[in-house]
Amino acid sequence: MQKEFKLMKGNEAVAEAAIRAGCDGYFGYPITPQSEIMEYLMLEQPEKRTGMVVLQAESEVAAINMVYGGAGCGKRVMTSSSSPGISLKQEGISYMAGAELPCLLVNIVRGGPGLGTIQPSQQDYFQSVKGGGHGDYRVIVLAPASVQEMADFAVLGFDLAFKYRIPTLILSDGIIGQMMEKVVLPEQRPRFTEEEIRKNTPWATVGKTPDRERNVISSLNLIACNQEAHVNDLKKKYDTIEENEVRYETYQCDDAEHVIIAYGSSARISRKAVDLLRAEGRKVGLLRPITLFPFPKKQISDLVAKKVKGFLTVEMSLGQMVEDVKLVVNGQTKVEHYGRVGGSIPTPEEVADAVKSIM
Repeated sequence: MQKEFKLMKGNEAVAEAAIRAGCDGYFGYPITPQSEIMEYLMLEQPEKRTGMVVLQAESEVAAINMVYGGAGCGKRVMTSSSSPGISLKQEGISYMAGAELPCLLVNIVRGGPGLGTIQPSQQDYFQSVKGGGHGDYRVIVLAPASVQEMADFAVLGFDLAFKYRIPTLILSDGIIGQMMEKVVLPEQRPRFTEEEIRKNTPWATVGKTPDRERNVISSLNLIACNQEAHVNDLKKKYDTIEENEVRYETYQCDDAEHVIIAYGSSARISRKAVDLLRAEGRKVGLLRPITLFPFPKKQISDLVAKKVKGFLTVEMSLGQMVEDVKLVVNGQTKVEHYGRVGGSIPTPEEVADAVKSIM
């Protein structure tokens, strides 16, 4: 069968793919540069196609708590926002992580801190991979580098969320959210039936039925030893995710003496920088983390073992992912950072010059 391509913005692609992933409900609030996600869903009216609910909440805080409620019922639910809005959702995300509820989150990052700028940024890395809210918890973080991956990761995000009973975050930015590329959309999946929810999500709150008791979902535990056991159980789950769900891409790394590590939009720019440097005869490669949690630690360690002379992280931030790279490298070779902030975007030539400076 011939593939059908559509020309779409990244924001539109993730919205359409969520419908096709069998999403039951979207709850959000407008903020640039991700507003097209909700606008697309409103215009598309998926309630007529699949019965999916689309609702603009009165605030970001209300939206994440609606997601909490829908997830507690075993539904595929999602929300999206941009940096300040994601900050407002952090308490609810922590509650959901503590209650082990699956959901899909989308952050189309803008420059900060504060209200900052509506231009693209990658300054939310710490917030995304280190928890963001209160307590010891993690969310799975997927970092798309194309409009196609925005669509693909909507499906993958729901699958991982339900596989591990964990919130999954698509961490993108204003470049990929707003840019247009051709995309192959996934086939339509049916939404869960009530019978499927009762059968496949024994933790969900569906009320007392002839074949099961009522469930109570909460992240509150006032007995210290019980809470400690729960947090340790969560840690075991995160360890399993780190063992099984690392995703990454390499480019020109087989003989590389220096390696750029970049994700999302910065990885696209860095790939061109690798081509420029290779044209000059310089042995430079690129490692692109696709999952930021779990982070590709082993793959970086393998490059260290191959005697790579130095790494350069390229981020649209003052340097956040570079800390995780340094932890993996553990002083065995040089690790430097190059970044732009405030909505400024590095050029391939700037990245190439930064690599030359560490050679």
